[in-house]
Amino acid sequence: MSHKLLVIDADPGIGDALAIAIALADPKLDVVGLTAVGGSVSGLQAGRNLQALAEALDPPKWPRIGTSESAACRPNDETEFPLTLLNGPYGLGDWQPNAADLHHQRDATKVLSELSRSYPHELVVLALGPLTNIALTAERDPGFLDRLLGLYCLGGAIAVPGDVTPVAEFNIYAHPASARAVLRSPASKTLIPLDVSRKTALTFEQLDRLTQDAEHPTGRVIRTLMSFALRSHHQHCGLESVWLAELTALAAISQPQLFQRSSLAIDVELEGQLTRGMTVADRRARPAWRPNLEVVTDVDSQGLLDYLTRIVRASAS
Repeated sequence: MSHKLLVIDADPGIGDALAIAIALADPKLDVVGLTAVGGSVSGLQAGRNLQALAEALDPPKWPRIGTSESAACRPNDETEFPLTLLNGPYGLGDWQPNAADLHHQRDATKVLSELSRSYPHELVVLALGPLTNIALTAERDPGFLDRLLGLYCLGGAIAVPGDVTPVAEFNIYAHPASARAVLRSPASKTLIPLDVSRKTALTFEQLDRLTQDAEHPTGRVIRTLMSFALRSHHQHCGLESVWLAELTALAAISQPQLFQRSSLAIDVELEGQLTRGMTVADRRARPAWRPNLEVVTDVDSQGLLDYLTRIVRASAS
């Protein structure tokens, strides 16, 4: 079986942690790197969370971990997106990561650059947080994006409202200049926007069925994290389920048959008082902008839930 070499750039976050747990257990993926970026938590905390996840999951092949000193993003108005309430004070619910800091820390941008040189035209990067690291790596290493097999970015809102402002999605809003630089680059890239990432959700009942016999590291981690997420979404958002946004982005790499895509021309607003971080698509009948990336436009939600179930149950065998 051929494996896709994968680096996940993340700011965990319960959703990111779920995607990482599944990626490490997916036989189609070879996760060679986990890099931290500031977003829902600080870059320092993101690195600690990645280290704690790796220790708890203990994969047969450990990925390289890249650290970051970038700050967390705290939007002025979090009425729809109360980050610390939904994810807990450290990002992983009521699980307080106690992993020791790495003795020989490597900056996330250096890890990204080095891995792209080690695996030229073989490496896929999945960006689950703000695009700060991706843009900075490309700035420091101009050949970085060209050496990637693919870049998948969770972010943006095309034809639906934003989550952190009426028009902006959190990952783009957190560092719009980086997002603009990456999305407008000529490299091959795919965007997974809110339009699709909020189409699939996990309920309390589904989690119970999924993890009732999951007495193994992957199942225990998922049960701990998602139980907190379901409780917090119920308490603070009045929801009976949790969107599987980050898992959707991962599945776009591992399970491409579940998705529909379209080429679009996308730009990012940097300065608007009300529209900062908005992803703007030229969807006119005769667009003036040239398409610059693929956008995932639909997902087989049942197929995505089946994928989650299949990986969790296989981890127990």
